[in-house]
Amino acid sequence: MSIFKDNKLKIGLFLILFTTILLSFYSIWNYHGSSASMPNNMPQQGFQEGRNIFSNDTNQVPPNREFPSKNSPGEKAPPRENMPSPNGNMFRHTANSGTKYATSLAVYSVLFFGLFAVAYYLFANKNIKIRQSNKKALLWTLLGVGLFLRIAAAPWIGGHPDINLFKNWATSAAKGLTGFYINGSSDYPPFYIYILFIVGKIASVPAMNSYFTLLLKLPSILADIATAYLVYRLAVKYLPLEFSLLISAFYAFNPAIFINSTFWGQVDSFFTLIVVLAVFMLSENKVFLSGVFFAAAVLMKPQGIIFLPVLFFELVRLKSVKCFLTAAAAGLGTALAVILPFSFHQGPFWIFKLFSSTIGEYPYASVNGFNFYSLLGANYKQDTSTLFVFSYHTWGMIFIIIVTAFSWFIYIKGRSAKFASIAALLQITGVFTFSTSMHERYLFPAAALSLFAFIYLRDKRLLWLAAGFSATIFINIYAVFYGMFNGPAGVPYNFTLIITSLLNVVFSIYLVKVVWDITVRSKTSTFTQSGSGAKKPPLEM
Repeated sequence: MSIFKDNKLKIGLFLILFTTILLSFYSIWNYHGSSASMPNNMPQQGFQEGRNIFSNDTNQVPPNREFPSKNSPGEKAPPRENMPSPNGNMFRHTANSGTKYATSLAVYSVLFFGLFAVAYYLFANKNIKIRQSNKKALLWTLLGVGLFLRIAAAPWIGGHPDINLFKNWATSAAKGLTGFYINGSSDYPPFYIYILFIVGKIASVPAMNSYFTLLLKLPSILADIATAYLVYRLAVKYLPLEFSLLISAFYAFNPAIFINSTFWGQVDSFFTLIVVLAVFMLSENKVFLSGVFFAAAVLMKPQGIIFLPVLFFELVRLKSVKCFLTAAAAGLGTALAVILPFSFHQGPFWIFKLFSSTIGEYPYASVNGFNFYSLLGANYKQDTSTLFVFSYHTWGMIFIIIVTAFSWFIYIKGRSAKFASIAALLQITGVFTFSTSMHERYLFPAAALSLFAFIYLRDKRLLWLAAGFSATIFINIYAVFYGMFNGPAGVPYNFTLIITSLLNVVFSIYLVKVVWDITVRSKTSTFTQSGSGAKKPPLEM
């Protein structure tokens, strides 16, 4: 009995973890390729190999707006609403397997942010202490539960039509990796094609084909948990154990993270893991590895270019030719290793053409991104239209320059590689909020980067910004994800769009104030556990 009493917390945690493991196995065992795996009930055979019927984001063009054409200069493709679909009904499903989880997910998100606020108050003010002997049990339970709950849910949630694109690409890559861009059609840079190649090979095994949707979601699901673990490993070096576990759990169970990988089935979690690894390595003065991850980020998504200035800032700060050459060699070597296998039988500049076509694919002020331009009512408005004196595109470029210049100024004032995370956060929030052609998912890395900035700088305002950006990321993705079931249209100019866009603008401006306080005014809202000096004995776990 004394053993049970002394280890009741560990026993309870084990039971919780064991239950989620059983639940995931039960879910997989009872799942046999039902129609839930097919987003919008679309049959797999509707996608022919080598033919990309839909763009990367199939809900990204509203009715009566012309779809960007890749055919000939000046030629316009037919409006999205007139394009054929595999099932002939233009995705208009209201009883789809995905929609029935909308209410549950919304309720979960409200409960999550409420519980986080309560947990923060308790840990900060009630002197709650966690015994070192329970540290590993708590950590692996929260990571394990976060992983296995995702695995249990993922097969049954159809996801976004992007899933069918990934299925098509994975199948094509598995049949011939080096000929992927020759025999098929994809606007993705080559790095993630290697992941899809592995997924396609596994899914080609007859016993695994029914789990194609789960296999496609699994890399992002694993990236969610890996990022949460990285948050903990870094936090425990600078923060109390209790808060290290709290913010790791915040990321692992964050609805903004959950909806992207497990519901939508997108790859932003994998991209974010690469970005935070690049920033982490830079912060820890590991320039070579940082160069590798920065290059990998760019070669996975063009948005990786947004973060490249941070590497430049640090190289300038170091004033070391050796470090510059090291970073250049790492980046170039990584680029060659990723690109060369796809380069046979293609022109030497094929990768630049791919990036050029991808970046210019959506010439709009906003592409369902809840930002400054959406706030002005310019969602899906041509970026050549005039706003005051300049076009939206010109304003976007001006703001990119301003944001990058300010990030560099902050980095100079910080005088330390520890400011890499805050500079990266400024880059992504500033570019998303004030630049053009932003999709709803482009702010996604801010959820992780704000936590890294909080850990390094220990300003509690950054933790609340992490919660704020997580909320707006979730609302934006939720609105687009569930809005698609009413038709492939842009999000209407409604209360949700207005308030969320306004919040993103306010949060971005407030972030500027916070970093100005930290670097210029040397004023920090230092994170402390106020209860640590209380007379009452700590409540131990």
